[in-house]
Amino acid sequence: MKIIMTGGGTAGHITPNIALMPRLRELGFEIHYIGTRTGMERQLIETQGIPYHTISAGKLRRYFDFKNLTDIINISKGFFQAVNIITKVKPDIVFSKGGFVSCPVVWAAWFNKIPVIIHESDFTPGLANKLSMPFAEKICFTFPETRQYIKNNKGILTGIPVRESLYSGNPATGRELCGFTADKPVLMIIGGSQGSGVLNSIVRLSLEELLKEFQICHICGKGGVDANLKGITGYSQFEYVNEELPHLFSMADLIVARAGSTSLFEILALKKPNLLIPLSKLVSRGDQILNARSFEKQGFSRVLMEEDLNREAFLENIRQVHSNRKVYTISMSKSAFKKGIDEVTKVILDNCKK
Repeated sequence: MKIIMTGGGTAGHITPNIALMPRLRELGFEIHYIGTRTGMERQLIETQGIPYHTISAGKLRRYFDFKNLTDIINISKGFFQAVNIITKVKPDIVFSKGGFVSCPVVWAAWFNKIPVIIHESDFTPGLANKLSMPFAEKICFTFPETRQYIKNNKGILTGIPVRESLYSGNPATGRELCGFTADKPVLMIIGGSQGSGVLNSIVRLSLEELLKEFQICHICGKGGVDANLKGITGYSQFEYVNEELPHLFSMADLIVARAGSTSLFEILALKKPNLLIPLSKLVSRGDQILNARSFEKQGFSRVLMEEDLNREAFLENIRQVHSNRKVYTISMSKSAFKKGIDEVTKVILDNCKK
C-alpha cells in the first residue's frame, strides 16, 4: 500500500506525521510526503529517509490583503503540482495534518478519487482544515469538544499521535546535556517550534529569582539564545531540540509552555506538571486559549493568560504548580488519554482505497 502524508508550517503539523511513520512502515506502507520547498517540514521529513515532493503554497488569510492575489496563484499552482505527484505515485490514501501546504494536496486527492483522512489537533479547526474537510472521508480529532465543529458524522475521536521515542528518555542524559545536577528540580520552558519572544523575555526577567529554586532548561526558538547568558550555572539554552527532547522531557519536574495541541498532549502523555501561557487572541485565532482552558478544566494544567503575564504573576504561578505537582500528576494519570498512533492507524487502514 502507498500513502501520501502532508502537513507543514510548524512542528505541530509535522511531528504527529513523524510519530505515525514507524507504525505505517511496520504495516507495509510505502510512504511519500508532500511539503513546501523551504518549509520546516522539509528539514524534519527528509531525515526520515522517505521520498519528499515539493509544491507551491500560499498563506490563507481571513482578512483582505493584496498578498492574497499572489497567494491564490501559488495555491492554484500547488494544486496542479499535487495532481501531478498523486498521478505518478498512485497512493491508496492521503493523510493530512493541516497547515497551508495541505489544502492543494487534499483537493488534488479528491480530484483523483483518492480517499483523504484529516487530523485536527486543536479545539477548533483551523482555516486550512476547514477548507479541506468537505473533501475528506474522515476527520480525526483530539479534544472531545471538537466533535461539534465537524459535520456529516465524519469525526472520529482518536487523540493525537505522540512519538514513541518520547517515552524512552533518560533523566541522567538530560542533566548531562544541560550540565545540571540531580539535587535541584528542573524547570523546562518550551516556546513552541517557532520560539516565543514573550516567554523568552519573562524567563530572563525572572531568571535570578528562578535560579534560587530551579535549574532551568530553556528552549528558545531559532535566534532566541542570549549569548550574554551562556555559562550561567543552572541555566541551559537551546534553539531547537529533536533527538534530545525525550531526555530533556524526562528530567523535567515542571514545564512552562505555550498551548499548541501537540505540546499539550506530549506533556499529558508524560504526566508532567505544567503551567500554560497560551498565545494571546490579539495575535492568533484563540485556539491555544481554548486548548489551555480544556486542560485546565480537566485538572491537567494551570493557566496564566498572556495579558496577565508579569514577573510577579509568573513566579507565583510556577510556585503554585510546583507545590501542587502531585495533584496535577494524579489528574493526568486518570485521563482517558488515547494512544493516538493506534487510533489514527486504524482509521487509515479502514479507509484505504484497496
